[in-house]
Amino acid sequence: MRWKVGDLARRTGLTVRSLHHYHQIGLLRPSARSDAGYRLYTDEDVERLYRIITLRRLGLSLADIGTALSTAEASLQTLINKQIRMLELTMARDRRLHRQLCAARETLAAGQPLDPSQWIDAMELMTMYEHHFSAEELKRLPLYHDADAQSEWSALVGAVQTAIDRGAKPGDADVDLLAFRWMQMLDRDTGGNPDFLMRLHTMQQDVPQARQLSGITKELGHFVEQATLAARLAIFDRYLLPDEMAHMRENYGRDMYEWPPLIAALIKARDAGTPSDDPHVLELARKWLKLFTAYAGNDPATHARIREAYANEPDLRSGSGVNESLFGYVRAAMEELTRTS
Repeated sequence: MRWKVGDLARRTGLTVRSLHHYHQIGLLRPSARSDAGYRLYTDEDVERLYRIITLRRLGLSLADIGTALSTAEASLQTLINKQIRMLELTMARDRRLHRQLCAARETLAAGQPLDPSQWIDAMELMTMYEHHFSAEELKRLPLYHDADAQSEWSALVGAVQTAIDRGAKPGDADVDLLAFRWMQMLDRDTGGNPDFLMRLHTMQQDVPQARQLSGITKELGHFVEQATLAARLAIFDRYLLPDEMAHMRENYGRDMYEWPPLIAALIKARDAGTPSDDPHVLELARKWLKLFTAYAGNDPATHARIREAYANEPDLRSGSGVNESLFGYVRAAMEELTRTS
């Protein structure tokens, strides 16, 4: 069967503009022509479009989709399995809340008071974010109020679980893409706030319903951590010498949960207008230096290569809350430490 662009747009719910854009960037080109010379989409093109739309729903950028389409990760069976997994996670959450509310309705209809545990379960399920964030903070937490963001997370969690189920390992190219996408979405959906990031982590650790709601099991969370470390080490490997990489592999990530509260404290000080030579900021800078040298060593040449990597590779900073402004603030504090030492 052959499809004109307008017909395909109407049948799929996409816009003609979107299909033209996919064509322009080389993601989906109509591979046939009519006798009159009009471009037409074939059945194979439609199947590729399904892959594109599915990967888009799984949270990948158009650039990453182009890469993924050339790998086994984009096979039709794999993508269908991912969609099924995503739907299963969503349905499981909805069924749990539905059961709780139906049980509460039946109890009340029978003229009986609700068991306190029913109220507690329902409230914890629906208000777990409020346990860890103020009302004002929740307004600045897209993950809480943005339905599209929540849907993207369900899709990404499903994609990671599918990777685990098929035996993928941290360091695999497709797993690197998932890890970087995870960190990019964390950055976006926490507003780049590392304090929010740590509180979300605490919520996942302390609230059983949080894991059930998100689908982020302990196994999956550990997999993402290891995948993120492996993906970042692969970037550093392009900049560092072999002996430097050996030290990095042995020590990088060891203090990963020490960084977010430190970064949050520095952001707070910077935003409050605290001078970089303030004693409090200098103490934070000392801790930064200690954590940095723990994985980077003490060779200034190594430090320069690592700084070059951070400057050139945004993926090394995604999910951390660190930007050029904060780097500049810390550098000024470090220079003051060097001057007064």
